[in-house]
Amino acid sequence: MPAKPASFRRPEIALSEHAKRRDKTLAALKGAIGLVFAGDSDASLHGAYRPHPHFEYLTGIVDEPGAVLLLDPTAPEGRQATLFLRPLDPEVEKWDGLRDEIASPLRKRYGIGVIFRLPRLGRVIDGCMQRTRKCACLHPFGWLGQSVSPDLSTFRQLAERYTGVEIADRTDVLAKMRAVKSTAEQDMIREAVEISRVAYDTMFRAVAPGQTEWDVMETLEHGYRANGSRGTGYNTIVGAGLNGTVLHYTANTAPIADGDLIVIDSGADYRGYTADVTRTIPANGKYSPRQKEIYELVLKALEAATKIVKPGVTFDRIDKAARDVITKAGYGDRFFHGIGHHIGLEVHDITPAGPLKAGAIITIEPGIYLPDENFGVRIEDDILVTRDGHEVLTRNIPKSVRAIEKAMADR
Repeated sequence: MPAKPASFRRPEIALSEHAKRRDKTLAALKGAIGLVFAGDSDASLHGAYRPHPHFEYLTGIVDEPGAVLLLDPTAPEGRQATLFLRPLDPEVEKWDGLRDEIASPLRKRYGIGVIFRLPRLGRVIDGCMQRTRKCACLHPFGWLGQSVSPDLSTFRQLAERYTGVEIADRTDVLAKMRAVKSTAEQDMIREAVEISRVAYDTMFRAVAPGQTEWDVMETLEHGYRANGSRGTGYNTIVGAGLNGTVLHYTANTAPIADGDLIVIDSGADYRGYTADVTRTIPANGKYSPRQKEIYELVLKALEAATKIVKPGVTFDRIDKAARDVITKAGYGDRFFHGIGHHIGLEVHDITPAGPLKAGAIITIEPGIYLPDENFGVRIEDDILVTRDGHEVLTRNIPKSVRAIEKAMADR
């Protein structure tokens, strides 16, 4: 990535925006209390801790495992949002990191004026119960076979202790809010896309037969980390030859042969927000006539689907636009997945029902998979829904046959 001017500042989400999100959620609770749980960490050191996206969205806090945010619109002004943190434990913190006491610097850093330790949660909720017996679930409900959502579980415990407790479904509130990205969120994803673009440019010039899928993955992921990312937004997929026909292939260990097509699905994370990019490239830098035929068909489907993106359009219509192109060409059964999804704090970001709204950022990713011919093709772009149409955020990552062959010629 070129050097940035001295005045350049990477995008970030301001504390004031998190506060506005909390205020909007409080209004949507309609007099009920809500709880948002950060979730616990895994002390095994297997992977970095990441809070529940709802908690991160409302607070911006990413390093307080076990924390709980209480939202109570019936509380006095200034005390409607309360943050509860695990107690300090010097013995544990020798291992896991030092933590601050609750005082003005911590309140200022988090932008939340009322902070307590978790043992006080019951006492504070008792005060809530004296004002209202209405509770509202904000976390997505668990499916049958999954754990009950943490807020529903807590409210059921309250119903065992207080009479007249009402539990309402407000799980759509944060889904709808998160589906429409603010200008600051759009800038975060643009940054993730730009970091991805730089890494892809390097990767295009490095790929060669005789390498392994792992080599390609390492080139990309090093490019992310070297240019302002802490890593990927999801597990990188590098599938050469037959492996490119496996939708979520992540072993990434096979050798790359001359003549292979390589399906590469990878995107950089930038401060919690992720890009999601797929390109399918020829290992030797040139598509064969048959590979080019299928590639350009998938690209045509992508362009047909992208063309209709605007506010009010549904994923079903976008899917049909792409699928009609592929089905008409006789490959309908070889396109066996959906057309795309929202991206944001999760690569498959929470998606409310209904048509797209301006501010949504989605992926479009048609594909054709031909295991009998030892290759697959998928192409994926990230699309911002604007007030009067759309913007392809990943447009500068080579995508056409000509652009990819040109990028790979400089090796």
